[in-house]
Amino acid sequence: MSGGFLRGAHASHVLISASRRNRLLLPRECMIGEGIQSTNQRKHSYVHDHVEVGFFTDPSVCIGCKACEVACKEWNEVPDDGFTWSGNSYDNTGHLGASTWRHVMFLEQDRAKGNQITALMGLPNPQSTIRDPQSDDPFRWVFLSDVCKHCEEAGCLEACPTGSIVRTEVGSVLVQNDVCNGCGYCVVSCPFGVIDRRPEPLHDAGGAFKCTFCYDRQKSGLVPACAKVCPTESIVFGRLDDLRARGAERVQQLQQSGYTDAQLYDPTETSVRGIHAFFLILGEPEAYGLPPKPQVPTIYLKSAWTSAIVTAIASGIVVLLVFAFFS
Repeated sequence: MSGGFLRGAHASHVLISASRRNRLLLPRECMIGEGIQSTNQRKHSYVHDHVEVGFFTDPSVCIGCKACEVACKEWNEVPDDGFTWSGNSYDNTGHLGASTWRHVMFLEQDRAKGNQITALMGLPNPQSTIRDPQSDDPFRWVFLSDVCKHCEEAGCLEACPTGSIVRTEVGSVLVQNDVCNGCGYCVVSCPFGVIDRRPEPLHDAGGAFKCTFCYDRQKSGLVPACAKVCPTESIVFGRLDDLRARGAERVQQLQQSGYTDAQLYDPTETSVRGIHAFFLILGEPEAYGLPPKPQVPTIYLKSAWTSAIVTAIASGIVVLLVFAFFS
């Protein structure tokens, strides 16, 4: 009896071992993304080598699982942002903020998704109040994991008076909480509305917080937590130039498959000069809460100072004329 049990156990072990071997020998096309060879899984030395890195986020393969949100909060010990039911699809996070460094957006649109074949709204009903009950009813549900853009020219960095916000070796923008004085200049200077101050009674209240690009993990050769756990590789981490090439290739692939409104959101032509966390989007950027042409506020300094000087000179002339008239 015991011998039979051992033989059964041995057979099970052989089957399990064979199963493991088969999984290891699976062809690459059977895996999601690049499997264990993906830049999301292997260790790196980007910080040591001073290599610019980034995130490429592709909503066409996002399943809205929010694993990135959870991983970000767990690794960075980010406090909860409330447990309020918004009623806006399944999006209860709402937007990025001091306690939300990753936000999975749920976008519902009455538009066809690629070559989607839409169905009729219902059977003909002469009593129906619908103007055309037989018309097509296109619908698409897009999930996009939003994050700090880590701008090439960052408005928050330029506005910070204490040097709390710095540029790292990999090109990301990092807020040093122990140096931040909570002035809030960075909050109003961010063209994307990403950074915010943490309110009372949360830990470190008053300070400004946003995505750190998991700089602590990167220094140890690890991938940012959100990209590490993404099951479909909707979020891809890697060298910035490689990701931009990958993004352009993906847009071309989707457009050939019927997604005619697919485009990259990476505003290199504005004063932001490009972002390190860029996106593939379907449709207009405004639908995702992204400004079509974001600008760093400091570009308006020249015109502001010019206006101030002209106003001061004009005021001086008026005062002199008044004194001359009454003297």
